[in-house]
Amino acid sequence: MKFNVKQLTLVGLMAAVICVLGPWALNIPVSPVAISLGTLAIYFVVSVLGMKLGTISVIIYILLGLAGLPVFTNFTGGPGKLFGPSGGYIIGYIFLALIAGYFVDKFGMNLPVYFGGMVLGTAALYFFGTVWMGYQMDLTFTQALMAGVIPYIPGDLVKLVIAMAVGMQVRRRLIRAGLI
Repeated sequence: MKFNVKQLTLVGLMAAVICVLGPWALNIPVSPVAISLGTLAIYFVVSVLGMKLGTISVIIYILLGLAGLPVFTNFTGGPGKLFGPSGGYIIGYIFLALIAGYFVDKFGMNLPVYFGGMVLGTAALYFFGTVWMGYQMDLTFTQALMAGVIPYIPGDLVKLVIAMAVGMQVRRRLIRAGLI
């Protein structure tokens, strides 16, 4: 895989966007998973960069957090966060980026299909997070789903729509400028 300087710059910039937005979170009493701006950042990055470059940005973000930089929710980092109850959601970001990015690349500005791809990617994120949290906390799948998914669906839909609207505009301008 070979990347040019423009692509590397965009990947680094978008990894930085995730690192800046990802730590901002609001803890809620019904779940060990915080409401964060991480999903907003992933939706935005994938809307702008598509599958390949967007996924690489997400992986860089995760590696930075794994190395200990405080880029995960509530300004935490390190292996403890990644392998803790909410770590499956962090790993799920990769699958969100792959699936949603595929739809961005293949279906461009076809909004219903684009939106459907984002929802499918989010379902993959939820699946990995739910399974991991259930395992870590000795919960049934249903209990983990109630604690780690159901309270977040409305907010994630709002974040998805905002990120798509802004991300599509940025993507169009980057394409016009010959940057992607």
